[in-house]
Amino acid sequence: MNRLVSIVSFVVFPLVVQAQSFVTDRPMVHDPVMAREGNMYYMMSTGRGLQMAESADRKTWRVWRDVPLLDEIPAWTHDSVPGFRDHVWAPDIIRWQDRWWMAYSCSTFGKNTSAIGLVSADSLRPLSADGRNMIKWRDEGPIVCSKGKRDNWNAIDPNFIIGEDGMPWLVFGSFWDGIQLVRLDSTMHMARPAYQRTIARRVTNGRENPVEAPFVFRHDGWFYLFVSWDYCCRGMESTYKVVVGRSRTVAGPYLDRDDKDMAEGGGTLVIEGDKKRYEAAGHSAAYRFDDEDIFICHGYSIADKGASVLVQKKIKWTEDGWPEIE
Repeated sequence: MNRLVSIVSFVVFPLVVQAQSFVTDRPMVHDPVMAREGNMYYMMSTGRGLQMAESADRKTWRVWRDVPLLDEIPAWTHDSVPGFRDHVWAPDIIRWQDRWWMAYSCSTFGKNTSAIGLVSADSLRPLSADGRNMIKWRDEGPIVCSKGKRDNWNAIDPNFIIGEDGMPWLVFGSFWDGIQLVRLDSTMHMARPAYQRTIARRVTNGRENPVEAPFVFRHDGWFYLFVSWDYCCRGMESTYKVVVGRSRTVAGPYLDRDDKDMAEGGGTLVIEGDKKRYEAAGHSAAYRFDDEDIFICHGYSIADKGASVLVQKKIKWTEDGWPEIE
């Protein structure tokens, strides 16, 4: 695809003349996250420039075709990640200090030369009447980058969490040395002095570490770390599942229900494919909307021959404080 480079060193997508949208109660998404502003919910997910959808009730979604959430991708991403073009992975978004902050993943399959970029905006009210993306994103540069043969971790799959001190942290990672935790500063970049540690790994067959897609959810004095085990992106051959551990502090350690450290392979099962509706399910997020805790992920739909669709479930908490998905 041809690209135009602007004078501010951004790569700009071609203009969409007539944006098209459709409404569905079964959106096909990959790596979904959500945010709410006013009376609207916004869903962001993997896709060209990131896919976006909006809903007033989280039941029916208006999905915008050919309207990327990031209609400008900074040129630095292409310098940092050779081979990366415009297929952006696994975003996360948070409201902090009266501003929206969104992290996104730039990578290529099977390599750990990757980057997590950051943009910010005042508002998420994204569309004009004709479907143009009106969010005024500000490029905030990279948060963290990894490089093959230099780093034994992978800078993808970001998730923001506000720690017990009120400051932001970032969990991220997949495979290689597993899930990483870093401390951020007030600009949402790496704090100094640097703090980074591995908080979840799962070595199998003496070599592979199939763990990724971390998400930390705070509930009743605990930090719950959800991660996905095994393999995504294979349609009906996918084996994704989600496990969880918890900690009293954001820095961990995160222990499962049997008190096994997730950094040593621990994890209590939350959801997997039921082999009736979903062959596999993973890459999760959790939110409290009003008085309800919800869990979302994507599931590989058996009815749709392995297509990836949105899964939403209520979280029920056990007496001893563990999440169960209804």
